[in-house]
Amino acid sequence: MRMRTFSVLVAIFAGFLWASSTRADSVTGEVIDLACYMPHPETGHGPGHKKCAETCAKKGLPLGLLTDDKQVYLLLEDHENSKPYGQLKDKAAEKITIEGNKVAQGGMQAIVVEALK
Repeated sequence: MRMRTFSVLVAIFAGFLWASSTRADSVTGEVIDLACYMPHPETGHGPGHKKCAETCAKKGLPLGLLTDDKQVYLLLEDHENSKPYGQLKDKAAEKITIEGNKVAQGGMQAIVVEALK
């Protein structure tokens, strides 16, 4: 009886771990084009930069998300669900919330875009 109870508790705990590891992250900020923002952070964002950011996005230049605390995330297309990333081109210079998985390599942080809010 004790072994069965222990097994059930282990299974429940494993389920909680799996559920928490698959939950999407949520990040809010302004959609920016990184080609302008990185060399010109003072002028490469905001409503005054919207037209340029839209043009850069349509050219396929990399997009990012600038949070209120000045963190910058590279935005990545989800290979299995490309629609949300495609919608970002129309959101340049707008503040939105992105849901997806945060990833980091070699000092660069990014988020795989799964949904826009």
